[in-house]
Amino acid sequence: MATLIRLLPKSPLASRASVSYFQRCLSSSVAASQSDSLVSPPVHHFTVSPNLNRRDPKDRNVQWVFLGCPGVGKGTYASRLCNLLGVPHISTGDLVRDELSSSGPLSEQLNEIVNQGKLVSDEIILSLLSKRLVTGEAKGESGFILDGFPRTIKQAEILEGIIDIDLVVNLKLREDVLIEKCLGRRLCSQCGKNFNIASINVKGENGYPAISMAPLLPPESCMSRLITRADDTEKVVKERLRIYNEKSQPVEDFYRSRGKLLEFDLPGGIPESWPKLLKALDLDNYEEKESVAMA
Repeated sequence: MATLIRLLPKSPLASRASVSYFQRCLSSSVAASQSDSLVSPPVHHFTVSPNLNRRDPKDRNVQWVFLGCPGVGKGTYASRLCNLLGVPHISTGDLVRDELSSSGPLSEQLNEIVNQGKLVSDEIILSLLSKRLVTGEAKGESGFILDGFPRTIKQAEILEGIIDIDLVVNLKLREDVLIEKCLGRRLCSQCGKNFNIASINVKGENGYPAISMAPLLPPESCMSRLITRADDTEKVVKERLRIYNEKSQPVEDFYRSRGKLLEFDLPGGIPESWPKLLKALDLDNYEEKESVAMA
């Protein structure tokens, strides 16, 4: 993907070379860890690494990564920013779900993994992402926001070898709120849109601020068609959070040491968090397209 790969020579073959390199890294990754489990993952508002140096956020070639526990809202905020900036949103969670619904060779294996709340192996994730990069290249995509990748230090190292990530946003939310939020998630079986029926009002305690999140209810046409994702049970959600927390710290440290990490504590639901996230990203005055992102 020529617009994505800054570290390779600019030539008609550059993007194909990058994907080939990506696949070679994939093979090495698998050989190094055949035993990896096969999934899907605070008081200051936000914290920026002191030597953070990123390109203008209004540049269509922004190359960002969103990190955060499962259910924190990576997809919601990443997709809104993608609409605002006019760049593609690449979610590894969506890639997994698309593969699950495709009845392809990985579908049965992935179904078992997701239902148990385990992490999808590097082999599968990198394979799906590689295919997505090829598809994006064919469409002439420019820039991106990656959501849900990298999840491990190994993935972060492979990604750094081929793509120049200039900003990593780490969304954070207290665990009790995360669990309640995940258990309230619903999917419309007809239109495929995500909603949330949880009405969260948590008092501030133990150094955590109070948090209120209104439900994200569907229109009347979707109400009778809401379903719960198979992996949104309390047992599975807690296991997903445990695994994510175990794996996430090295990834955060990896990007923090490179001056690329912006840590953002969500202060509430979308109405409270969205404008503050825009401010943290120097996009609060970028209003000509904001209505598109809020649609």
